Amino acid sequence: MTPSSDVIDDAPKPTDSRGSEATGAATVSATLGGEQKRSVEQLALLLFIIVPFLALIAAVPLAWGWGVSWLDLGLLVFFYYLGCHGITIGFHRHFTHGSFKARRPLKIALAIAGSMAVEGPLVRWVADHRKHHKFSDAEGDPHSPWRFGETLPALMKGLWWAHIGWMFDEEQTPQDKYAPDLIKDPTLRAISRQFVLWTVLSLALPPLIGGLVTMSWWGAFTAFFWGSLVRVALLHHVTWSINSICHAVGKRPFKSRDRSGNVWWLAVLSCGESWHNLHHADPTSARHGVERGQLDSSARLIRWFEQLGWAYDVRWPSRSRIDSRRNTDEGASRHRKAPAEAA
Repeated sequence: MTPSSDVIDDAPKPTDSRGSEATGAATVSATLGGEQKRSVEQLALLLFIIVPFLALIAAVPLAWGWGVSWLDLGLLVFFYYLGCHGITIGFHRHFTHGSFKARRPLKIALAIAGSMAVEGPLVRWVADHRKHHKFSDAEGDPHSPWRFGETLPALMKGLWWAHIGWMFDEEQTPQDKYAPDLIKDPTLRAISRQFVLWTVLSLALPPLIGGLVTMSWWGAFTAFFWGSLVRVALLHHVTWSINSICHAVGKRPFKSRDRSGNVWWLAVLSCGESWHNLHHADPTSARHGVERGQLDSSARLIRWFEQLGWAYDVRWPSRSRIDSRRNTDEGASRHRKAPAEAA
C-alpha cells in the first residue's frame, strides 16, 4: 500500500515578512531534546506513565474506603477538561489541521492549555500527528496498531505499540519537516520549549488550590492525588486510546484510506475525538461528531469561540461534504442519519 496524505503532502513552509521562503527558522529546535530520545528522556517518560497510572489503580480502593471530596472531584474534572480541550481544540484541530484560525490571545491560550495536558511539547505533538496522517495505518505511521500484522497476536502487540510503546522509539519525528510553520512563530516555539514549566504548573495548581481552600497539608495531598496524578493518567490513556482502540475497532460509515473507526463510549471523555472515522475521512473538519446525537464538546467550544470573534474561518462540514464522504461499500452503515447542525 502506498501511503498518501489526507492532510498534507509537506507541512507548510515558513515564509519571511516579504513572502519569500525562510530558511533560518526551521533550523531552530522548538523542543529541548534532539531528534533522538536520550536515556534521561525515556526515563522521565517512563515515570510520567507509571506514577500517574499507579495512582489511577489506587484511586478505586481509596475512593471506596475513604471517599473523594467534592473539591478533589471538581479539581480533577476541571483540569481534565482544560487539558483535554487544549489538546483536541488547540494541538489537534487548530495547530495540526488548521480547522479554524484563532486570534492571537486564543492561540497562545490553547498552546498553554494543551501543554498542561502533559502529553509532550506542542511542536513535537503536532509533528508526530501530521506524520501519522501522512502514513495512517501504513508503513511510516508512528503508532498504527496494525504495525506487526493482522493476526490476533500481532494485533495485541500492535495495540500495545499504538497505545504506549511507540513513545519509547529512539527516533523522533523531524519537527523542521513536519512543523516548520510552528517553529517559525517565536511565541509558539517558546511555549513548546517551556514544556517542563507547563508540566510543573499543571501538577502544582491542584494541590495549591486544595491546600489553600482546606488550609491543610492533607487537602493539598488529596488534591494532588486526584487533581494531578489521577487526572493526568486518565487523560493520557483516553488520548492514547484514540491511537490504539479507534484504529482497531469501531464503525466506519465514512470513506478513509485507513482503519479509523468511531467509538461512541469514548466520545465524552475524549471531547469528541473518538468520532475518528469522520476525522480521517475529512481531517480539516472542525467537527468530528457530525451525526445527530454524536457529542463533540470541542466543536461546541469552537462554535462559541467563533461567536465571540476569537475564532474565524472555521471549517464547518456542510451536509453535501459529509454525504460525499459516506461509505457506500458493503458492510458500511445502512441507515444514513441526517447530520446535526454544525456544533
